Amino acid sequence: MEFIGNIVDIKNREIYKGKVITNNNIITDVIRENNNCENYILPGLVNSHVHIESSMVSPLEFSKEAIKWGTVGVVSDPHEIANVLGIEGINYMVENSKLTPLKIFFGVPSCVPATSFETSGATINSEITETLIKKNEFKFLSEMMNFPGVIYDDIEVHKKLQSAIKYNKKIDGHAPGLTGKHLAKYIKSGITTDHECSTLNEAIEKINLGMHIQIREGSAAKNFDNLYQLIDSHTNNTMICTDDTHPDDLINGHINEIVKKAISKNLDIFNILQVACINPVNHYNLEIGLLKKGDLADFIIVDNLKDFNVLKTIINGNIEFENNKISFTNNSFNEINNFNTTTILEQDLALNLEKNTVNVINCFNRDLFTKLTIENINSSDILKIVVYNRYKKTKPSVAYIKNFGLTKGSIAQSIAHDSHNIIAVGTSDKNISIAINKIIENKGGICVYDESQIYDIKLEIAGLMTNLPVIEIAEKYKLLTKKAIEIGSKLNSPFMTLSFMALLVIPELKISDKGLFDGNKFEFIDL
Repeated sequence: MEFIGNIVDIKNREIYKGKVITNNNIITDVIRENNNCENYILPGLVNSHVHIESSMVSPLEFSKEAIKWGTVGVVSDPHEIANVLGIEGINYMVENSKLTPLKIFFGVPSCVPATSFETSGATINSEITETLIKKNEFKFLSEMMNFPGVIYDDIEVHKKLQSAIKYNKKIDGHAPGLTGKHLAKYIKSGITTDHECSTLNEAIEKINLGMHIQIREGSAAKNFDNLYQLIDSHTNNTMICTDDTHPDDLINGHINEIVKKAISKNLDIFNILQVACINPVNHYNLEIGLLKKGDLADFIIVDNLKDFNVLKTIINGNIEFENNKISFTNNSFNEINNFNTTTILEQDLALNLEKNTVNVINCFNRDLFTKLTIENINSSDILKIVVYNRYKKTKPSVAYIKNFGLTKGSIAQSIAHDSHNIIAVGTSDKNISIAINKIIENKGGICVYDESQIYDIKLEIAGLMTNLPVIEIAEKYKLLTKKAIEIGSKLNSPFMTLSFMALLVIPELKISDKGLFDGNKFEFIDL
């Protein structure tokens, strides 16, 4: 096949008229020749760090959207499903990804469970890590969130790091706010990336110590506005990622939207495309072509380099997206899950407090970080938050949260980073128990209870994903968000915020199925 247009040569920083010739899955030639075509041909976009599970759909269904936006490859950490189902969950992701032309490159999750302070559905120890990391299908050791384990020489953590080094695999990092000598030791252990930077100074310190920074613009955390200058100032050490992309965002764009943002900042177009297309391929040694003779035929065609509307996505020489349609129609109906708890009673959530002042989680709009304050539980906007073990019948963990804003009803879900137990917040014990029991009935999902009706999404794959198309789950997700706001939530994304209230590795105060957790001290605290 021949593709005619303006060839964007990122390496040599030039654009010229010509054509790309492909045969089977290889680019056989890139030729300069005059033509009247105004389109631009360039390497495909690559997401350098994503948890596909956050899209709430299978890898196959995720790919049907990502390819529309010019994505030819993603670097994916199956951390979420691994914490629910272990190796079985990882294998599901790998096998399901074979149904799509999108090039999905998986890492071996390094933190299953994420911490010892919560109950997960599986354990992946250093021995299992080595059996996986040596396989060709795994490109890297996924984000090492247990930075205290790295810094303070946890034997099991360092065995995992050494396995990756032994087989010449990259190691992804996760070190929000880490600085100074602890950061230096963390990086010296072999960790090569970080997607948790929120300030330019933090990113530059990490780059100066040898890290590659992934500018994250996801559904939950958005760091582009603080970090975009890296694209011009530290081009060779910068990549782009979404980390967590929810379905209502995925239907509107992917890495292409971050590229458009960078273009609007008047950054150098070649630098933008290098961080979006080239750097992830080189860093992780991915089997993705870079628009050169002899490369795999992976590239995209856009209308121009300002509007950046994707016209065609070509992967392995096949046109997978054209005329606003994807070319493949594979379907998958496999379901795997791990849900073994039983229904909860209203009285199970009752607390016998000696006094009314307690430690309270303060949550904030579009922020993974929280604050610890001491509040009177009778104050306005103080609600109960509950985490209930989904893997076995145990006593629920109950605490208090501020700024969620519900004035009636409750919400609950089985998406609760990282172990994905059931998490709920509501205005009364009765309302909370009704929402939790709906999640148990569905064996995973999301729900809103407005005191008259339950609105829910069933997530039959590990309580995290569904086989439904992205557009369907996005519409349902929008409806539930609307209902949550109608019952008082002051948050733009109440379910997203709720899911991160169980993420213990990001301070300041969070909750697991075992209790209230101080992320600064890295220990449990009393209510």
